[in-house]
Amino acid sequence: MMVLIAGGGRVGSHLAALLIELGHEVRVIEDRPVVVDRLHREIPTECIYVGDPFDPEVLEQAGAGNAQVLVAATAHDETNLALATLGKFQFGIRRVIGRVNNPRYAWLFKPEMGIDVSLDQADVLAHLIEEEMSLGDMMPLLKLRRGKYSFVEEKVPPGAPAIGTMIKDLDLPENCVIAGIIRQGDVVVPRGVTAIEEGDEVLAVVDREAAEHLAGLFKGKQRPGDGRTSTRLTGAAEDP
Repeated sequence: MMVLIAGGGRVGSHLAALLIELGHEVRVIEDRPVVVDRLHREIPTECIYVGDPFDPEVLEQAGAGNAQVLVAATAHDETNLALATLGKFQFGIRRVIGRVNNPRYAWLFKPEMGIDVSLDQADVLAHLIEEEMSLGDMMPLLKLRRGKYSFVEEKVPPGAPAIGTMIKDLDLPENCVIAGIIRQGDVVVPRGVTAIEEGDEVLAVVDREAAEHLAGLFKGKQRPGDGRTSTRLTGAAEDP
């Protein structure tokens, strides 16, 4: 995959290094001499294109016509918006990602401006905190369809209402699919007659409402006096 990154600051350079390690073809456009010097110490020289990322000719020469993804990662929101518009509507880049520096301008980062995905760090952190507070021990592993759905993991604690109940008899909401169960280190393919057991690690695809409902089914017994559940989960959330 060809990825064009406009802006070689700390965000752009770190992203470039990660993508290069994953085997993608990457071009970083940067015109600040000090930043360019640093880039040469961090990523291969052939991945660096010196020029103004806001210049359409520079974008074209850097490979915008062949890029599948454009990341507008400069430190200026107005530049990122302009870059997104150029990338999407002039060069037809399929996926355009825009970095939001000032949350006040986040509302401008929308598809009409050519942006498929906006990265607003304040918004991401707020949603992570809200998710942590409302879903308890359920661990989001992956976001799907721009965050509309999540791939989650929930370990069934002692006393959970779902223990002993077959999947076909669970009160599962409409937008909830149990994709797998890890039981004593083995993967169990979930079927309608599969009964939930204590200690099962249930993997499911859910939307927001379904996640809250599923968390209730797998909620453990409360400890006297503190109202906390005995559920403990491990997992890795998607990095924004």
